[in-house]
Amino acid sequence: MISVRVKGNFDATENFLNRIKKRSYVNSLQKYADMGTEALAKATPVDSGKTARSWTSKIYDFGDTIKIVWYNNNVNKWANIAILLQYGHATRNGGYVQGRDYINPAMQPIFDQIAQEAWAEVING
Repeated sequence: MISVRVKGNFDATENFLNRIKKRSYVNSLQKYADMGTEALAKATPVDSGKTARSWTSKIYDFGDTIKIVWYNNNVNKWANIAILLQYGHATRNGGYVQGRDYINPAMQPIFDQIAQEAWAEVING
């Protein structure tokens, strides 16, 4: 004969699932969007400063998926300058300008913080 005894309840789990169902976390995402925009602006290599000032973000809510997307709208002759700085580009005279990875190091602490705070919300409610 096997018997199982359970002590406690599922109140914490039910509370967490109810908060998720209400989607109350969506409003807190703006904080992370703003943090990312600021981090990108600070990390962007500066010549005129236009590219650094051109970062924006938008939160997309698809119901079952929410995304924060960061944009840089500094475009010159169909080329996004932030992307050219990140990945490099050819020059008119056949040369090449090496890219500089500034986006990933700027954003990694933001992503880590999102993961840490989301996990804390799951654990602590």
